[in-house]
Amino acid sequence: MFGICYIKVHPTTYLIHYRKGKIACEGAGLSFFYFAPSSSLVALPMASTDVPFIFEETTADYQSVTLQGQVTYRVADPKRLAGLLNFTLGYDGRSYISDDPIKLPQRVINNVKVLARAEIQKLTLRDALRAADILVGTVKTGITESPEMKSLGLEVLGLSILAIKPVPETSRALEAETRERLMREADDAVYARRNSAVEQERAIKENELNTDIAVENKKRQIREAQMDAEKMMQERHHALKQADMLNDITLEEKRKGLVTLNADNTRAEADARAYGLSATVRAFSAVDAHVLQALVNAGMNPEQLIATAFQEIAGRADKIGQLNISPDLLRELMVKKGD
Repeated sequence: MFGICYIKVHPTTYLIHYRKGKIACEGAGLSFFYFAPSSSLVALPMASTDVPFIFEETTADYQSVTLQGQVTYRVADPKRLAGLLNFTLGYDGRSYISDDPIKLPQRVINNVKVLARAEIQKLTLRDALRAADILVGTVKTGITESPEMKSLGLEVLGLSILAIKPVPETSRALEAETRERLMREADDAVYARRNSAVEQERAIKENELNTDIAVENKKRQIREAQMDAEKMMQERHHALKQADMLNDITLEEKRKGLVTLNADNTRAEADARAYGLSATVRAFSAVDAHVLQALVNAGMNPEQLIATAFQEIAGRADKIGQLNISPDLLRELMVKKGD
């Protein structure tokens, strides 16, 4: 009423009250009455602002990609921004009289776009699709140090790139290529599995063959050991036979030696007896036969003497004409013989 108005702003809004071309008051979160016909109010929001963006750029290999993200900023120097852009409120104290507040986010996006384009044009399509983190770091550093952002009194709080996508045709081509590569990898996996199965089967067969070979070698070793044992036994038996033969030969030689010695002894004994008989004969050769007969008959029994007498009679039978023997003599001889 009568041009007197009341205004109250939030603590995140910096308010400047111009009266007759001079600053009457300024600050954040002010509230006061003012005379509208002679006053101008400039309201600058200092709260952080999230500005989404999406734009298309071209890579080094002339492929189009779409960048989608968000930048967060705030007004760090309200008075500097108020000197460059028009943030004057209308008579109602709520709306702005210019579109500069609406253009401010676009200016920030333009700065992001310029910096992102410079980086995207250095990368190929494949590299650009994987360069989100690199782009965030490079673009954020560039926009923070941008002269335009500093001249506007703005501070960048954060930058994020949510997606980097190629055009649908390129995306399908990449998907097809990736799909083919995955299918090849799947085929390679199948082949690898089959090869692994073949290798495992071969390894199993080799193990079985090695086991059979080991068993045969063991059997051969056992047979060789048995043959060696039999050979040793045969050699031992042969050695025993040779030893027995040697013993037999030795015994035979000893026996032969004994026989020879016995023969020599017998010969020597016979020679001795012969020598003794020869000496006896030579001794008795000079003695008369009747004397010798008498000496022989001296120790005989009567029966032997009678036998000797009959022998002499038989020796002279041609000279005896008739011989009479009494029955008493024969009886005596028969009786002696019977006894």
